Amino acid sequence: MLAGLRIGKRAKIIDTSGADRLVRRRLLDLGITEGSEVCIKCKMPFGGPFMLESCGQCVGIRRREAQTIKVEEL
Repeated sequence: MLAGLRIGKRAKIIDTSGADRLVRRRLLDLGITEGSEVCIKCKMPFGGPFMLESCGQCVGIRRREAQTIKVEEL
């Protein structure tokens, strides 16, 4: 799961089907699809969002959404 990655680790997105439809659409609009490489830049404290980097852009994603996205660590 994306939420299980440590800061600075890179991963390839394998499956986004567990995420909400609107979340999948938002990621698709930003160019983040299955097969895309992402890197965890930071995790906000107290259950806050994650900051991901993909294709040179940073994206914030809620922790509960990150728990539904399957990744493969590189």
